[in-house]
Amino acid sequence: MNQKQTETDVIIIGGGQAALSTAYFLKRKKIPFIILDDQDQAGGAWLHAWESLRLFSPNTWSSLSGWMMPITEQTYPTRNEVIQYLSAYEQRYQFSIVRPVHVDRVESKGKYLDVYAGEKFWRAKVVVSATGTWSKPFIPDYPGQENFQGTQLHSAHYLNADPFKDKKVIVVGGGNSGAQILAEVSQVAETIWVTKSPPQFLSDDVDGRVLFLRATERLKAQQEGKVIDQPVGGLGDIVMIDSVKEARERGVLHSRPPFQSFTINSVIWPDGSEEHVDAVIWCTGFKASLDHLRSLGAVEQDNSVEVKDGRSVKIANLWLVGYGDWTGLASATLIGVSRTARATVDDVADYLANI
Repeated sequence: MNQKQTETDVIIIGGGQAALSTAYFLKRKKIPFIILDDQDQAGGAWLHAWESLRLFSPNTWSSLSGWMMPITEQTYPTRNEVIQYLSAYEQRYQFSIVRPVHVDRVESKGKYLDVYAGEKFWRAKVVVSATGTWSKPFIPDYPGQENFQGTQLHSAHYLNADPFKDKKVIVVGGGNSGAQILAEVSQVAETIWVTKSPPQFLSDDVDGRVLFLRATERLKAQQEGKVIDQPVGGLGDIVMIDSVKEARERGVLHSRPPFQSFTINSVIWPDGSEEHVDAVIWCTGFKASLDHLRSLGAVEQDNSVEVKDGRSVKIANLWLVGYGDWTGLASATLIGVSRTARATVDDVADYLANI
């Protein structure tokens, strides 16, 4: 690889929606950049979602800046429609992407950051980390867990309900992934839904659009130092897409509080009763994928990076996009990431103009 290809103004680590949105705004400002993606193809985390996953906003509310997601077959786009869209978006804007490249570490060299992947390295004035969370699934600890001989699977590795046919399955987690996976598995298996607190169902006419608007109103109010009284509806509340409505009709959307521990082939409930189960599907979320930044000393004990408006407090030429609200309100969503990406690129442009 010649040196010309390996030096640039900005390196974006990651190739999903946060990376592409950032790339779009960099391209508009004519700032040279390279995207390093560890996947074999376009699509980011969507490549690893279960087969029947649906978004809970229509295509017009699930698009990146510059180009609307094409009309989808049904109101709510499928996982495959999102992957096709992200792939076409890359092609449309002819982004400079190198894949598959797994970044091991980033090192600070004066005013440059060197980005290493095995023997290869790239040098940039600025790094934007957009690696997301899907590669770091979180499973809580339970006593006896390591002795349980049934199947344990995180939603990150769930594809479809086939392996669970005629089994007894506990689905753990009260968010949208828990509800959607429960709805599907309960068609072929006996299911128990376990949630820490009672799941929050939105009314049937509320979808991702309403949640995003509510979040935006909250952000504006916060900026103005006000508190607004509105129905709480976080992006974690359950949207009643068709499969979840259908599960409600079948009466399977009832959850119970967590079990206490595992035995070899069962779980123990808080009242001491034991129940045989064949499998547990953990829909318990993810942690930020930040291992590549540990070499910079930027990752805190709680596995976050201290940021101000998405910019690392410790490393002046490092920005983070798309990990969740701590890196920009709704920045882990298709509709929400554009606002954060635009602001990040404005900051990056200012930084580059002044070094």
